[in-house]
Amino acid sequence: MEPVNNFGSQDNGKTAGIVSYFTIIGWLIAYFALHQNNKTSLGSYQLRQTLLFHLSYMVIRYGLSFVLGIIWLSGSGGIFSLYYLLKIVDLGFFILWIIGFIGAVQGEKKEIPVLGERAQAMFASI
Repeated sequence: MEPVNNFGSQDNGKTAGIVSYFTIIGWLIAYFALHQNNKTSLGSYQLRQTLLFHLSYMVIRYGLSFVLGIIWLSGSGGIFSLYYLLKIVDLGFFILWIIGFIGAVQGEKKEIPVLGERAQAMFASI
């Protein structure tokens, strides 16, 4: 008897949406392992949002970290204020992550504030 792998096939894209919220690696797993063989509107919606979410977070976080490192190396003041700005950015993205993740768990097309609408337009081909 041949094993059957139906993981994620009966959930209308909900599993792909949930997995995509767990780092960019989770997004890649959700896209290639779960979404490619079972394309749904909910899965596509969540994948578009999480792709822009992860990319935005990486660009902003690593950009601020780079600037923080330059300031630290130069020995000038202001490093603590930039460090706190970095923590505020982390908190803001965490709140956005929670909002989107709750929507994915509930199987709803809940838009992430600031990013959701833009993600649907930018990544319409997903």
